[in-house]
Amino acid sequence: MSRGWFKYLIYLPLWLLTISAWSQDDLYAPGHLTEIRLTFAEDNWDALLDALYLAGEDGRLEATIEIDGVVLNQVGVRYKGFSSVSVDQEKNPFNIKLDYIVAGQSYQGRDKLKLANVIHDPSFLREVLSYEVARQYMPAGMANFAKLFINDEYWGLYTNVEAVEKEFLVNHFPDPDGSFFKCNPEQLDLFGENSNLSNTPGSAEANYYELYTLESETGWTDLLDLIDVLNDDAQNVESVLNVDRALWMHAFNYGLINYDSYIGFAQNYYLYHDHNGQWNTIPWDLNMSFGSFRLTDASDYYDGFTIEQAKTMDPLAHYNSFSAFPRPLLRNLFEDDHYRKMFLAHLRTITTENFENQSYIDRAEYYRAIIDTAVADDPNKFYSDEDFDANLNETVEDLADYPGLTELMEPRAAWLLDYEGISNPPVIDSVWSTVGTLTAGGNAGFFAQTSNAASAWFYYRYGGSDVFSSAVMIDEGNGLFSVDLTNTGNAMDYYVYTENETDGRFAPERAAYEFYHLHGELGSENSVVINEFMAFNSAVVADGTGDYDDWLELYNNASYTVSTSGLFLTDDPLNLTKWAMPDVSIAPDGYAIFWLDEQGSEGALHTNFQLSQLGEYLAISDSAGTIIDEVTFDAATENLSYSRFPNGTGDFIEMTPTFAAENAPVSVEQMAPMEFKIYPNPANDQLWIARDGVGAIQIEIRNSVGELCASQSDRGGLVLLAINHLPNGYYTLTLSDKTRSTSQKLLIIH
Repeated sequence: MSRGWFKYLIYLPLWLLTISAWSQDDLYAPGHLTEIRLTFAEDNWDALLDALYLAGEDGRLEATIEIDGVVLNQVGVRYKGFSSVSVDQEKNPFNIKLDYIVAGQSYQGRDKLKLANVIHDPSFLREVLSYEVARQYMPAGMANFAKLFINDEYWGLYTNVEAVEKEFLVNHFPDPDGSFFKCNPEQLDLFGENSNLSNTPGSAEANYYELYTLESETGWTDLLDLIDVLNDDAQNVESVLNVDRALWMHAFNYGLINYDSYIGFAQNYYLYHDHNGQWNTIPWDLNMSFGSFRLTDASDYYDGFTIEQAKTMDPLAHYNSFSAFPRPLLRNLFEDDHYRKMFLAHLRTITTENFENQSYIDRAEYYRAIIDTAVADDPNKFYSDEDFDANLNETVEDLADYPGLTELMEPRAAWLLDYEGISNPPVIDSVWSTVGTLTAGGNAGFFAQTSNAASAWFYYRYGGSDVFSSAVMIDEGNGLFSVDLTNTGNAMDYYVYTENETDGRFAPERAAYEFYHLHGELGSENSVVINEFMAFNSAVVADGTGDYDDWLELYNNASYTVSTSGLFLTDDPLNLTKWAMPDVSIAPDGYAIFWLDEQGSEGALHTNFQLSQLGEYLAISDSAGTIIDEVTFDAATENLSYSRFPNGTGDFIEMTPTFAAENAPVSVEQMAPMEFKIYPNPANDQLWIARDGVGAIQIEIRNSVGELCASQSDRGGLVLLAINHLPNGYYTLTLSDKTRSTSQKLLIIH
């Protein structure tokens, strides 16, 4: 299993195995109080950082940092935040870039630290507790506490929050090179729309630049596509949005009264575009949760609300009432009965698993024991020791009133559990299958025994990189629902969702972030094979970061979808389990690409070994050490691949590469490269392809994971190709005729 984006494995009947674990010295381990020491050469470092902040250009001051005894030089430091930073206060939040001067410098794989100054939180608990709750249901940052020293002076206790950047994406998604946005406006408009995903700004990309920050190389076309579908074609929103992920984020925000978020001023979240075509919401900046922020709900309480009102805030305000400013990610989802009941089911789960059972109090006491002395010694904290002691249970009055956590959440939980849509749920007693293990290409039946349920749906996928499909389950009577699936893959993730007239319920309760799993054997021999690979790639096809690395193409000969979960790749016959493959699904007659580049930090599809240009060994095996396919190859020719011919079954010969496509039926001697030029490159809405001569050619454009994105046949020597429908990013453009095939890298930026 891959870390992060495939977190849980559940075996029948309902056994749950979680693989998340913390090492003793992990930067973000919950029980670890990190010590961070910053050393500036300048004694007036504070004034210099104030000036950089006021300049507003994200400038940084160079420093040396020591993290739990590990020293890193030439890091870049600046203040971060909006309402939490001020040149008139001593304790400001920090953004520390570890690779500011030294390229590639990092600590435990992280190249950026974010330290929050615990303003607006006398309890010191809100942010760390909130992230701990959120991580149970969606990708969310890790967080603990850190003692910060500056020039050997104890500056105070900070929350140490994982930055949502490349390493975070690597841990939670199979491909971290998709479009990526931070959803915070450059200037917060207290009476405006901010980062609400409304189409009010119009169709021009530039109109959105001040509302969303592009964190990837490209992505504006993808974002505008999401905005267009969400606002004008909401019935098809699942084609562009992981709706379940968005519903979990909303349930979290409403449950914990976290209104400094999308549900308040429409800010403080990220959007990541996964390779499966769906956008994923990621929560961020949780320091004002548990009712610390009460300036607006963008609905009935658009001008603010009290602590008493917070206890009974309507989670369906943007359905039952009005929106002071458009909130399409709320209203347009809640108008769908199915989504609305799913949202309330998620809200019930968060409430029962954390607040009704009072487990959050146990966690609060756990953290208080860790930080008690560090809080007492903090010379720059915003609140007194008495405030710290009181705010777990009681309101602390300061510039604002900060509710006690238990004072707020005990009545909040009771009120929510009595809310229509939450209070009368179906019961799912058990879920089971007619098979203990899958037979690839075979059939499997699934059952759910329920009560108080009128309907049931079965959600499934044959690989962790896929979107879940759904099937209506048959009502067998007496609360029993069933579904039969044919031609199953060798692995399946699944969950069940039930509804009655008012309520919905999932099994497992944390679906779709957690799910049940069935595994089986691959089935017929040679169902998945090594089909093509390059050991000397200097100019043919680049990965998502633009590097020309070794790559491997797998092909599925079977009539069913194959999952690579439980399989391994290796270049060492004495170590067949050298690299565990992530859970990637390969459709019948489909391809999967892996980058053999020793750069696992670039994503789950990047291995821990490279191929030798001089020739070596390459194999796929299973966990038992059974070799599924293998090849020993001689020295590689630059920019040619070793490819099976016939495709999927034949022997390996050197060919012009056919990245994620059928191998060309010609020999090397016949393959004089086809000369052509692409311009412009980078390209925008269209590009020209110029080549010598004329004659029938096939043009294909594929993305960095090998998916075919566009194709066209032509005969001319000068071809105009429309690409305005393709998302921004790196692609491979291939021209082929009956005897030749040649590829070039293409960058599309709209």
